[in-house]
Amino acid sequence: MTHNAEPAERLAQLIEEALRRPLSRRELIARGLALGLSLPALSAALTACGLQPPVEERQLSRWQPPPPTAPTPAPLQGHTAPPPTPTAPPTPAPTATAEPQPTVEARTRFAVIGDYGLAGEAAAAVAALVADWAPDFVVTTGDNNYPDGRAETIDQNIGQYYSQFIAPYRGAFGPGAAENRFWPVLGNHDWSVGYPEPYLAYFSLPGNGRYYSVERGPVRLFALDSMPGEPDGINADSLQAAWLQSELAASTARWNIVVLHHSPYSSGHHGSSTWMRWPFAAWGAHLVLGGHDHTYERIERDGITYVVNGLGGGARYARGFTGLEGSHIFFNADHGAMLVEADQRALHARFVTRAGVLVDTFSLSQ
Repeated sequence: MTHNAEPAERLAQLIEEALRRPLSRRELIARGLALGLSLPALSAALTACGLQPPVEERQLSRWQPPPPTAPTPAPLQGHTAPPPTPTAPPTPAPTATAEPQPTVEARTRFAVIGDYGLAGEAAAAVAALVADWAPDFVVTTGDNNYPDGRAETIDQNIGQYYSQFIAPYRGAFGPGAAENRFWPVLGNHDWSVGYPEPYLAYFSLPGNGRYYSVERGPVRLFALDSMPGEPDGINADSLQAAWLQSELAASTARWNIVVLHHSPYSSGHHGSSTWMRWPFAAWGAHLVLGGHDHTYERIERDGITYVVNGLGGGARYARGFTGLEGSHIFFNADHGAMLVEADQRALHARFVTRAGVLVDTFSLSQ
């Protein structure tokens, strides 16, 4: 079975394969993504195989409206109803004060993947996990296109797994999204051709594309470029840092989340990228997401949470030789992704492996 086959033919063959084996829900999604099928096609395949397609979770009010009152039947034409028997006026029942119905609070759900851009079984399994969550959007922590960021590999490494979140999408794996729901940051493997031109041409991102901000619900994302070649600098006194400080000061979002590739704190093979230790908390950030080390780690430093999330598909890394103060959990046993759910009251996050194992969970509130 190849990508050159017509989408309808690939869909039919996937359904036949799933019914013959049979495949589980997540296995079917992973197989379909590897074949380049779009999310609507995957939903059709799941339905045809008697599996529930991905649906977006909605928080519903526990208060339900009362059932409608049956209307009083009108008298039949041509018949006169007998006069009613006089009765004493009924005693009015005490009027109950209607209990106010709570407003359903908007909640934003998004997935975070890192160091994922290497087409293969691991990347497909993580993509299936993300598709199963049906998030509002996807955030990456960089290294979107291994090994060296070239235009010839970018659609295979990204589009075949995440085209349903990308707009405008010009690749070979389905129609793409109606609006962009994919927010990446640059990694060192996206810069390896000397300048990230394939990356900038593939995505349509705000600002200059190398660093930008975007707001969705109660969350505002601040995507940074942590590569030493960044024209506007990577130090805390650079033009890029001045932009971030100004943007954070002006933000009215409930949750300000900084996303970059080179993690300021990490116990992994690469270790901490000290040049990115900007005063994020003092400037107004609530959470910093990074990658570069192909591990998962959660660190508390300077009154803020840092997360290393680099297990999206690239080869897993070992722990470094030195420990790190403030590290609460370090994990490198399997690939996976993070799901974040946020509203005006709290932010909840969990990291889950491709096998569905819950590795870590944490919450932020103020």
